[in-house]
Amino acid sequence: MKKAATKKYNRRLRIICCDYINPQKDNKSSLQRNGAIVLTPVGKSQFKILDLGPVEKMFKKHGQKEVEVMDFSTQLVIPTFFDMHFHWVQDAVRLMPKDSLLEWLSKYTWPYEAKFKDKKYASDKAKLFARELVRVGTLGGACYSSLHAHSTDLAMKEFVGDFIVGNVLMDMNSPDYLTHSTKEGLKSVETLAKKYKERYALTPRFAPTTSPELMKAGASVARKNKSFIQTHLSETKNEIDYVLSIYKKLKGFEKVKSYTEIYEKTDILSSKTIMGHGIYLSDSELKTLAKTKTAIAHCPTSNAPVKELGLGSGLFDFNKTEKFKIRWALGSDIGGGPFLSMFDVMKSFVQQNKKKKNGATYEKALYRATLAGAEILNLDKEAGNLNVGKWANFLVLPAPKIKKDETTESVLKLLLEDKKQQRTDLDFLVEHTFYKGELFYSKV
Repeated sequence: MKKAATKKYNRRLRIICCDYINPQKDNKSSLQRNGAIVLTPVGKSQFKILDLGPVEKMFKKHGQKEVEVMDFSTQLVIPTFFDMHFHWVQDAVRLMPKDSLLEWLSKYTWPYEAKFKDKKYASDKAKLFARELVRVGTLGGACYSSLHAHSTDLAMKEFVGDFIVGNVLMDMNSPDYLTHSTKEGLKSVETLAKKYKERYALTPRFAPTTSPELMKAGASVARKNKSFIQTHLSETKNEIDYVLSIYKKLKGFEKVKSYTEIYEKTDILSSKTIMGHGIYLSDSELKTLAKTKTAIAHCPTSNAPVKELGLGSGLFDFNKTEKFKIRWALGSDIGGGPFLSMFDVMKSFVQQNKKKKNGATYEKALYRATLAGAEILNLDKEAGNLNVGKWANFLVLPAPKIKKDETTESVLKLLLEDKKQQRTDLDFLVEHTFYKGELFYSKV
């Protein structure tokens, strides 16, 4: 394992010498060349950020004390990522044919998820996926496990970072090998919500496979335990038609006019709810999401055209979403998305919106892949960027060559648009991953 060069005195303070980018908002971040981040110990092995700024200033201010110096002076530091929508149990289907969302689910995804019924199989996969998360620098977010309760337990046990996780609920219109009764589904929700509280997410797979009774009862349990809620909304037009065709035949839903209304009637929408995708939403639906303070997880690599290894769902209108003051952040949607790296997600977000010239910048993408997710999970006072007082959660990357008049945008563009770079290379861009100041991954 490759280690950073260190000079040890007495482990009181730690000074990280590096270039860094510290995101604050869509169009606001700090780029510091020849900088330093000062960490202060909390407990035996964890650190929080005490100070940051130009390296000379930091050493003048803190260097007289007994410190440990970590020399990343030729490298770039950014906060760790929050992936706000991904399925850890879909790792093996990310590159399967995706001509149709519903066909992809029934033909590839659901048969694979059924394998997680086996606890040994699920445990082995959880360990592997946990290592991959750390390697790509994702240390927080919103995760879907399989229908099986133990798949949520395993994610909670193995994943390093700040994740909410939930077992998908499927008690109708689901294959026999991947379904449970309404009673069984609700029992799993009650058990896991009581056990994990705010780390748990009530997770109806989506409205077609989860009965109104289970969603409504589950939402009540989630509120009681202060748990989150996550599901899918308006990913494709065919999906919307399918959902409405089912629900208009159900008692009490005969007059529903939209997909969003179904979730509203089942008490799913709230300030702790995250909707995956939300591409095809009317003004009325956006008003409902805004009123209920529901957030959206946008997944550009999953929504991308099939030729770009996505599902071809369409382009998310983030400007319109922001006009309605709806919170949103980025997600990889593994396995609808082909790669776990949030760098790939950021690049896809910028590239897909390039022709529209609508403000889809790398600076915005970095904020939406870090602090915006922490804000949705109510973790922004502890994580999401490099502000003083937060946990030392950061990634060390290769630093692009210094250029005159550079900005956060130009540095990120140099980092992610290297012509020699293959798309798969972005999965291996991170050189070191730190969580709460502790080194969890180093590139060999």
